[in-house]
Amino acid sequence: MVNSVQSIEIEKLIAHPDNPNRMSKANFAKLVRNIERSGRYEPIVVRPHPTKVGCYQIINGHHRCEALAKLGYKEADAVVWDVDDQQTDILLATLNRLGGSDELSGKLKLLERLNKGIRSKALAKLLPFTRKQIEQLTNLKRPLTPAAISARTFANPLVFFVDDMQERTIKQALSLVEKSEERSQETEDRITKAQRNAAALTKIAEHFIESQT
Repeated sequence: MVNSVQSIEIEKLIAHPDNPNRMSKANFAKLVRNIERSGRYEPIVVRPHPTKVGCYQIINGHHRCEALAKLGYKEADAVVWDVDDQQTDILLATLNRLGGSDELSGKLKLLERLNKGIRSKALAKLLPFTRKQIEQLTNLKRPLTPAAISARTFANPLVFFVDDMQERTIKQALSLVEKSEERSQETEDRITKAQRNAAALTKIAEHFIESQT
């Protein structure tokens, strides 16, 4: 890989067609303002374009390139990596997770293509997914139209940090709600601890909302 930063004409930087990363309009506007204000940005990662001579395919930095073009930049700082198609797919599935969010169809396309040449166990060592997640995603039956995808298909992570006292209080509350729930043994065996905690936390939140209205 060539790691030196060089200036490349923006018109020669071409987005990868299978880039799964998407950024909201609000965050893109912030990115534009940040670059406009500071004049600084992380160099875009590219590779020589596989079919267009003299051009480069973007691996990481699609939104930065768009922002620079919007601001009137003619050139962009970029690092050129000499990587093949498979390595590029792996990079698209990892580097681009650092900003924005993944579009499901793009993520699935990358994982399916990678899984044809690399077993899920080996992929799990390269990508920010577990073996089970890779197998679930690559075996997922996609509907014909994005509108048919249920919002409940995937869980939304919530991350927060608590001190020891808060942790004890939260666990006690979750335990109390869990004991009050009536579920069949079949249902109990089917759901995970994380799902039980999520349901209990939702009950607590609903109770609080009701008490405030």
